[in-house]
Amino acid sequence: MQKIKTALLSYGMSGKVFHAPFLEFHQGFELVGSWERSKQLIQLDYPNVKSFATLEEVLQSDVDLVIVNTPVGTHFEYAKLVLLAGKNAVVEKAFTTTVGEARELANLAKEKGLKLSVFQNRRWDSDLKTVQQIVSSKVLGELVEAEIHFDRYNPILSPKTHKETANSGAGILKDLGPHIIDQALYLFGFPKSVFADIRITRENSLVDDWFDILLFYTDFRVRLKASFFVREANPAYVIHGKKGSFLKPRGDVQEDELKLGKKPNLDSWGTEPKELEGFLHTEIDGEIIKKKVPTLQGNYYSFFEGVYQSIANGLPEPVSAEDGTHVMQIIEASIQSSEDKRGIDL
Repeated sequence: MQKIKTALLSYGMSGKVFHAPFLEFHQGFELVGSWERSKQLIQLDYPNVKSFATLEEVLQSDVDLVIVNTPVGTHFEYAKLVLLAGKNAVVEKAFTTTVGEARELANLAKEKGLKLSVFQNRRWDSDLKTVQQIVSSKVLGELVEAEIHFDRYNPILSPKTHKETANSGAGILKDLGPHIIDQALYLFGFPKSVFADIRITRENSLVDDWFDILLFYTDFRVRLKASFFVREANPAYVIHGKKGSFLKPRGDVQEDELKLGKKPNLDSWGTEPKELEGFLHTEIDGEIIKKKVPTLQGNYYSFFEGVYQSIANGLPEPVSAEDGTHVMQIIEASIQSSEDKRGIDL
């Protein structure tokens, strides 16, 4: 099996929790090291890898793939340098801060013949995989409306300065927003127009921390919501069709298990507690059905397998730069809609 030499551009939570464990587990990757600016921590977990002192050192090395997992405001600059250096790239969400930046990176990767993917790992959440199964099965009939929530109760400002200072990459819309925007586009395709309301609700906050986005399709509507003031959670997914409904709480366990230092596997990884199963109420062949639906197994390994296959065997990226650009189009339209208090055609 071809080994893809891979470097991270930071080893904070993202590198330690979401990337390094899967790069170590997947036999097709070789984790070479990480760029570390102040604290040298990666060698405590992976003694045989390197702590790079500078970005230039990373780009001058023989790595094949660079994970751009730095603050959102730096994604465009760093990803562009990575591509110009002839390296394949995975860029964390939000992909960039503007549609123009996203398109420039997509075009550059194409010109260079490189693979560029966006880390939309939550396509492989157990929740989303189960919702996708329900939607694709047509068991709800013609869809009428859907809601996707990513809510938390967290009124305290983050200690991470880049998340709480007014900058082009800060705010909930570019933090949690890309997850559920991408999920909506993955499930339902690209909408015709957008209407959005974006607010600041926490005391002393300088960045947006609440949003309500409505995506308009021809005969269907999708509402996307996120807030830091939801103590009692709504269902994360609510899908209504002309025959029935499906409600699913957010239950994917992968992030929590990774934070505890658990290592991914291909057997039991990403298995939700049974009590978090979704509820289906519909009509099938004239019979009213009310039942819990077993949750499919989630596994972020599938994203990394997709990246491996794209680089090693020339297959499409698991989440393309075009996908990332579409998310940025929704984000830009949402900002304009909220400022102008009107719908924006796409």
